[in-house]
Amino acid sequence: MSDERVEPAAALAADVATADEANAEPDLLDMAARTELHSIETLTLSDTQFLRGDTNGKATTTSGQLRLAKSAGRLPVIVLQHGSAGMAPNVEMWTRELNKIGVSTFALDGFTGRGLTDVNTDQALLGRLNFILDIYRALDVLANHPSVDPARIALMGFSRGGQATLYASLKRFHRLWNKSGVEFAACVPFYPDCMTTFVSDTDVVGRPIRIFGGTQDDYNPIATCKAYVERLRAAGADVELTEYPNATHAFDNPLGAQPAMLQPGFQSVRNCKIQEEADGLLINIDTKRPFAYTDACVVHGAHTGHDPVATREAKQAVKGLLKKVFQLD
Repeated sequence: MSDERVEPAAALAADVATADEANAEPDLLDMAARTELHSIETLTLSDTQFLRGDTNGKATTTSGQLRLAKSAGRLPVIVLQHGSAGMAPNVEMWTRELNKIGVSTFALDGFTGRGLTDVNTDQALLGRLNFILDIYRALDVLANHPSVDPARIALMGFSRGGQATLYASLKRFHRLWNKSGVEFAACVPFYPDCMTTFVSDTDVVGRPIRIFGGTQDDYNPIATCKAYVERLRAAGADVELTEYPNATHAFDNPLGAQPAMLQPGFQSVRNCKIQEEADGLLINIDTKRPFAYTDACVVHGAHTGHDPVATREAKQAVKGLLKKVFQLD
């Protein structure tokens, strides 16, 4: 009698323990096997200096957090470049999601080493093209890392970082600034600023470019990116744009407001048309003068917020792309 009661209790305890272990596993999947902090020697430049290939900028040391996934050998890596808010929660979210599938991440902090935390309300604090140089300098670190496969490095960025991700694909910029010998296996810009037309901006490296954005984005309108995508396609580029009808800017931020909230101080160039001249100057097409953040086309106020549906679909799309380009099982 006593034994008959003990056995079911023991079996129940074993079942509970097994259930606890099963529930714990997903929490462990997104943990890195190793985390490293790396210094990145770069420059702080004006946009004109960058476009001219002028190296007479301020020597700057930024940093990157490398999280190595739990796999053996040389691993694929995706470089993550934050936006105007700095290292926001979406960077952490994507780091965990990608570590889960065996992809290491290298999250770049382009602000702290420059004495910045946020440029949303004053974009003039840092030239927009600095992040591209930082990204190329990050390749110098990764190309020589014993746990990184240099043939399997991709790039993903958000907003200001999405703009850097999009235009880091230009062959001209690679020739000017990328000395690593490495090209990205794919570029994945999220809600980038596409308001600027650069010289030779349809001459991109022959790798996939996948853009993600929201129809409701009033910070970096997706319509301008659609026009650029059409120009890229006409030039033979492998580019696709995914649009989420209910999503606003920063829709993948898991801590963002639901519904989206107006950020009255955020500075946007959504009404501007900016073009690079042959001498590397960025011109406001309407005024025919050098573009400045004091121009009348620059406005304040944009909505940001989290869209769970768009985020879920974007996660699936990005992981599907990386599994393909990195040839993951």
